[in-house]
Amino acid sequence: MSDSAIHNHPGPASTTGPPGPSAGGISIRHLHFAYPDGTEALRGIDLEIASREKVAIVGPNGAGKSTLLLHLNGILEAGHGEVQIDGTAVTPASARFVRSRVGLVFQDPDDQLFSPTIGEDVAFGPLNMGLARDEVHHRVEAALAAVGMSGMERRVPHHLSLGQRKRVSLATVLAMDPSILVFDEPTAGLDPRGRREVMGVLRERTETVLVSSHDLAMVSEVLPRTIILDDGRIVADGPTEALMADAALLETHGLEAPCR
Repeated sequence: MSDSAIHNHPGPASTTGPPGPSAGGISIRHLHFAYPDGTEALRGIDLEIASREKVAIVGPNGAGKSTLLLHLNGILEAGHGEVQIDGTAVTPASARFVRSRVGLVFQDPDDQLFSPTIGEDVAFGPLNMGLARDEVHHRVEAALAAVGMSGMERRVPHHLSLGQRKRVSLATVLAMDPSILVFDEPTAGLDPRGRREVMGVLRERTETVLVSSHDLAMVSEVLPRTIILDDGRIVADGPTEALMADAALLETHGLEAPCR
């Protein structure tokens, strides 16, 4: 199967006006980004992800995957082009709204867990949203239950296993009630049990889910659509099953088909 046979991802939306709001919708138009040293990380990304889709972004190291993720909640600002979340353009002025809609779960949970207890970590975001204490308490309980960590509020995060810390990191995001969940290498470094636990959580989520990963076996099992990114460009976009069956395509872009 050639690149062109599967590189049929939706083009940019009509330029006559912004799309109507869609909870969990992502629209990226002509996105370019270069770092201060001149490195071009993204070279004209056009991408549409519908509400509640589960999508993988894969590619070799340096392809631009993490750079793309960081544009989705305004951590990085487009050099050219536009990113829309739920119909709202991502700009410094909209950053607060966008970050309430897009929950970004970093590869290293220690980048997100900094409080003395799990409960305090999960409550941090809702408290900063100005929510009432009762509502914060409800959100903490619901978020921990969603990741299988109920009753762990008083535990110290850094005494947990890596898999448990990754699930708590997700709970800190879920407590914000986002419409989009973005994961950077969610299974990296996990033992088989931790990997299965994280995969189970990914399967159960009903929000829009976007996952950057080198774990193509996990991608094959959990995410129906896959986008291959290489050298800052989308080179293929289609059903995961079809892309994973194309060994030549994967090899061309520094990837290896998962074992069957």
